[in-house]
Amino acid sequence: MPKNRLGTFFLSAFAAMFFVAPAYAAMLNLHNGGDPSSLDPHKVSGDWENRIVGDIFEGLMTEDVGATPMAGQAESWTISDDGLVYTFKLRESANWSDGQPVTAHDFVFAFQRIMNPETAAEYAYLQFPIKNAEEINSGDIADLGQLGVKAIDDKTLEITLEQPTPFFLGALTHYTAYPVPKHVVEAKGADWVKIDNIVVNGPYKPVEWIPGAHVTTTKNDKYYDVANLKIDGVKFFVLEDQSAALKRYRAGEFDILTDFPKDQYQWLQENHPGEARVAPFAGLYYYVFNHRKPPFDDARVRKALSMAINREVIGPQILGTGELPAYSWVPPGMANSGESSEVDWAEMSYPEKLEAAKALIAEAGYSEDNPLQVTLRYNTNDNHKRIAVAVVSMWKALGVEAKLFNSEVKVHYAEIRKGEFDVARAGWLADYNDPVNFLDLLKGSTSNNYGAYSSPEFDKLLDQASLETDLVKRASLLSQAEKIAMGDNAAAPIYFYLSENIVSPKIKGFEDNAFDIHRTRWLTKEE
Repeated sequence: MPKNRLGTFFLSAFAAMFFVAPAYAAMLNLHNGGDPSSLDPHKVSGDWENRIVGDIFEGLMTEDVGATPMAGQAESWTISDDGLVYTFKLRESANWSDGQPVTAHDFVFAFQRIMNPETAAEYAYLQFPIKNAEEINSGDIADLGQLGVKAIDDKTLEITLEQPTPFFLGALTHYTAYPVPKHVVEAKGADWVKIDNIVVNGPYKPVEWIPGAHVTTTKNDKYYDVANLKIDGVKFFVLEDQSAALKRYRAGEFDILTDFPKDQYQWLQENHPGEARVAPFAGLYYYVFNHRKPPFDDARVRKALSMAINREVIGPQILGTGELPAYSWVPPGMANSGESSEVDWAEMSYPEKLEAAKALIAEAGYSEDNPLQVTLRYNTNDNHKRIAVAVVSMWKALGVEAKLFNSEVKVHYAEIRKGEFDVARAGWLADYNDPVNFLDLLKGSTSNNYGAYSSPEFDKLLDQASLETDLVKRASLLSQAEKIAMGDNAAAPIYFYLSENIVSPKIKGFEDNAFDIHRTRWLTKEE
């Protein structure tokens, strides 16, 4: 997942001035990074938003302490022999925070809502395995009732897929599969997510949102497992300055940091042993080229810029936390993967790469008298800046004149979606354990294809893979698609992520996992 923006509301100055948040015996103070764009699960896309939305809503499936899919609002399910029909029995004790029961009709309403083109949910494609979902979302089918989601009765939901999908239960943990309260959305319209109106079904409910400052939650007393919640509430702080966040952590103001300045890693190990948590993570850090505009539509330019990035020094030297260099698109270890499809120049020495890059730049018509000029865009963050400065220095060896431009994360992703960039930093964190979650980022019809890369052959292979029931053959098709994109230098993978958190010794139950998802319901705070 990266990161999106619709539906933000703003508290009036009056409300912000006079609202008094309740006191908590065990309040979790969490450095959350960016400012959420909404609390509506159909209007978000970032990991900082997921941390909030995943605490206040729950889907048919949810995540355990290790981020493995487990029963959520559904207490049980069956799958037909052909792998196409999933039948879920909802918990009798599943209720909304206003006391109304969560029903199968809420799920039907939510799935239809996110697929409705009028909702403009940029992340709807994650649920395209559902029958007719893509055609409805594209407008080819106007009847929302044709979506393969049906309420058999109030507590029985049937979902029919286009074809067997090995990762579907995992995809149902994602916020694109969360229900929304039909009775509230229909009554309040777009205002349903305002603090005075919002009704949720997760372990916690929001009680305060001051944009640019924080979101505060408290226990949802209607949640079926509320008796086992050890944290009384969470304050999700907006703060993109990691150095400032670390200072506040050291002062005891934060219990968890969801990121930290990488150049402080060694200091943290020496002065706060065991608190800086670094672990393998299913995510990709990359630079995207804007294929809409010259010269970035020229494969020679893209290849030269990518080859000139010395990935081997970024993890161990520039960042200091040891991230693995990326020469392929899909992170290692993803389920249902075939052979890795690295760029064909991955094994060259860096001097060899640099010489080849210089030749490509010259071939594309650039020289000392006619230098290539590039603006490299990144979202405000100490680590992103550190990498960008290093990459600009590497590009100088090609005679490239590059300048840096940064903006807050919401603005950054909004702008690159509109194509207002040359080269831009982006990142993707796995939403479910399957290569297609990453490969979809380069598909022509995907909204998160920021650079507008277009390859009919690549798209065709992904479409073929979506119909293939033999997992070995499917993996081969996905590998072929990845090889095409890497051969086109569609974008520049730079490194595979490590999850990087700082966790106070007071916090128990925080378990490192490959998806870096840590729901508050599993945590305890010792005062």
